Amino acid sequence: MLSRLGWTVRRPDGSAFSNEEVARACRESTGESFSATYLWQLRTGRRDNPTKRHLEALAAFFQTPVAYFFDDADSPQITQELALLAALRDAGVRDVALRAVNLSPDGLGTVRDLIDAIARREAERRRPGS
Repeated sequence: MLSRLGWTVRRPDGSAFSNEEVARACRESTGESFSATYLWQLRTGRRDNPTKRHLEALAAFFQTPVAYFFDDADSPQITQELALLAALRDAGVRDVALRAVNLSPDGLGTVRDLIDAIARREAERRRPGS
């Protein structure tokens, strides 16, 4: 879950936070030992029993409820919400979303169809041999 969270929650420019950045922020918020190596071990599953304070610090850093780490039933929904928030941090996505607010249901359908068509075309271009 931590690895997925690290891929979902990113800087406004879309780049990922380094293990050192996250570990430093967690050290500063808890006052406890929290190294980049320890975070890497948690992300890769080599360590799997973080303390409550570490999980609280990680949840605070990634701006997600601490329940994300405990409640398997809620984790997929929280991940979707985090992905949406991450997308809305992108100025271009936010601009499109704000413009779409006043469209009719038919207009929104047209926008969705256009986005789907563009996404399919771009996926085809990325395929090897295309």
